[in-house]
Amino acid sequence: MKRPWLILFGGLLLALLAFGASYLTGSAKSRSMACSETPTLAWLKSEFHLSDAEYDRISKLHSSYQSACAERCRLIDAKNAELQSLLARTNAITADVEKAIHDAAELRADCQKAMLQHFYEVSRTMPPEQGKRYFNWIVGCTFGSEHDSMTHATHDADHEHHHE
Repeated sequence: MKRPWLILFGGLLLALLAFGASYLTGSAKSRSMACSETPTLAWLKSEFHLSDAEYDRISKLHSSYQSACAERCRLIDAKNAELQSLLARTNAITADVEKAIHDAAELRADCQKAMLQHFYEVSRTMPPEQGKRYFNWIVGCTFGSEHDSMTHATHDADHEHHHE
């Protein structure tokens, strides 16, 4: 009677050990990146096959970009809050609303320009082929067709509504 329980317990223990070993082996790379000094960039080193020197230069670029980016975000948020406040007090596009819209657009354009400049700097830090791949990927993610997809979604919804 003891033998079936011993076999069952041994099988379960063996399965747990196999799962644990498989999990640790499969997640070693991810855990290593998460424990690095800059985990948000660790994937970049792996994905784009960067040397330690290239990775260090990119980390420094990223660090200096982050502080300026945070300030630009703060300014955009403040301008958006101002615009929301103006909109809450009127039911028309006033000169103040128009100016706030223009100012917010200018801040966003400055932000996009700085971001694009950062992408160029990072891509030039990489080996040419990897830099080109990075630049194409990051620009596609950042400046992709969000507007187009929103326009198509609105158009599709309108199209369906008209056929009801």
